[in-house]
Amino acid sequence: MNLLAPAALWLALSLPLVVLLYLLKRRRAVRLVSSTLLWQRFLAESQANSPFQKFRNHALMWLQLLLLALAILALARPYLGGNVGSSRLRVLVLDGSASMQSTDASPSRFERAKAEARTWIDGLRDQEQAMILLAGATTQVRQSPTRDKLALRRALEACNASDGSTRLIEALQTASSFTFEKRGEETATTGEIHLFSDGAAPDLSALGNKNLPLVFHRIGGPGRNIGIISLDVRADPVAPQRRALLAGILNAHTQSQRVQVELLFDNRIIETKAIELPPTNNVPLLFLAQQTEDGVFTLRIQDADDLKVDNQASVHSTLPRPISILLITHGNRFLEKGLKACPQARVSVADQVPDGATDYDIVVLDQILPKVWPKASVLAIGVHPPHWFEATTVEKNPAIVDWNQSHPILRHVNLDTVDLAESQLVNPPPWAIQLVQSQKKALMIAGERDLRRVIWMGFDPLQSNWPLRVSFPIFLANAVEWLNPVSVRSAGQRLRVGEPIRQTWSNPILEAKLTRPDGQSILVPTQQEGRELFYGNTDRSGLYTVLAGTNRTVFCVNLLDAAETSIAAQDRLSLGRSTEGEGASLKKAPQELWRWLAGLALIVLLLEWGYYHHRTA
Repeated sequence: MNLLAPAALWLALSLPLVVLLYLLKRRRAVRLVSSTLLWQRFLAESQANSPFQKFRNHALMWLQLLLLALAILALARPYLGGNVGSSRLRVLVLDGSASMQSTDASPSRFERAKAEARTWIDGLRDQEQAMILLAGATTQVRQSPTRDKLALRRALEACNASDGSTRLIEALQTASSFTFEKRGEETATTGEIHLFSDGAAPDLSALGNKNLPLVFHRIGGPGRNIGIISLDVRADPVAPQRRALLAGILNAHTQSQRVQVELLFDNRIIETKAIELPPTNNVPLLFLAQQTEDGVFTLRIQDADDLKVDNQASVHSTLPRPISILLITHGNRFLEKGLKACPQARVSVADQVPDGATDYDIVVLDQILPKVWPKASVLAIGVHPPHWFEATTVEKNPAIVDWNQSHPILRHVNLDTVDLAESQLVNPPPWAIQLVQSQKKALMIAGERDLRRVIWMGFDPLQSNWPLRVSFPIFLANAVEWLNPVSVRSAGQRLRVGEPIRQTWSNPILEAKLTRPDGQSILVPTQQEGRELFYGNTDRSGLYTVLAGTNRTVFCVNLLDAAETSIAAQDRLSLGRSTEGEGASLKKAPQELWRWLAGLALIVLLLEWGYYHHRTA
């Protein structure tokens, strides 16, 4: 047992004073009485010369000594079950992700984490500091370093878990900046990081060489959970009015489960399926549904489990519309035929950008640099806009060393056998990402500039063997789908928890009314001269509705994260091979005993009061 306030033990010097009070004789006042018959046993004591009397065993004295000892010990604040140590700062990191809402720990994992963090706050010494970080969709400093326990408790109570994914790497990196200090050539540890989490986090190996002073407080148990980890809607090429919904259902439990899954369209139940889920595995699920108007498909798991946030997901679906494409070229027949083969494409061909190009959804520039750039989405092939890049270089026979297969533009596109005669090379600007890479720089980039999507290729496909490969028409179909304004708006309406809502208009709008999933409505001011709305507080899953004038847009915000659905609490955190054994340890908070001691002191006080009145009655 250790003490948080050992200086209080100096009060033990008052214990002999209680004994001394019982050794002193009571001083008697002189009074005239008619007879001393009833006072015989006090005559000897009153006639003695010594002020002290012989020590006698008094039950009241022992009760009072016990009461005083308990009070002194309570003031010394003894604790058990942990070692407070000597560090000056404790960074308390609370995992505020979706899995911490699991109810396998009563009332929830997050509330249990707050209770344990509160215990550590109560156990702080007077000279020690603490701070609180909340690891949600973003890392928030809820309380800067302070010794004020009341401020720490208020900040802790204000923390809430979100419906988003885990961001532990960012939180631990932020915490490490407060617990390390540069001292000349060396770095010294000035505190501890206390992580209150279930450990349901993606790979943390990037922290393996940080040597973090980390204490991992595991919250929760194995749990029982079934969740939706993916959801997408595609048009049926055979029946344009029919939609195919592709979903992934994960059973994170160690036993097989049978569940009922509902499909709804604009809150109307369309179909229900019963599926069997093997243990710790996911099952693909397909629904085919007729659609006659734009709306929202919702997939819902009916069975109850420990985590509710991943039992429902929604996706906005629009009916297919013709895509108007303007091709500016000097006769590239491969490009023209490839674009005309794209679904719903209506291609117009010209050798320069005509007036009225704003009527097109996509403009394809083949080796032609326009004087005035169109406002539509652009596929630029072999052109060099001077305001896009800092500098370009030209290379003969550049080799394609890598391409981003995870991007929608290059989905199912294989460039292994593609040879290029010549290409411009650039460093990707801040507004774009690299799609195809040579040994030196980027051959193809994609991004959003001036509120429109852009794909730039540094080479002419006719100076390569790419048009003769099956990947070329696949690339064009993917590019048209990605550049299509309808697809852009539809993709922008499908968000993960924590991703911002963004919407643009052609006509200025001063403010828009946004309704959150809980029914709360707020007015959001617009930006870019009233042509853009930006809202970042999407911490809850569900439907967010934006009403701007007569325009009504629904944004579907979902979790869709297998790591959060797998709610089984981890015994250890893996921070890399070198720190796996020591980087994540289990440690109990110091359990203070002063409340129990104060309670016992109160009981002794009541016993002493009762014994005194019983004796004098």
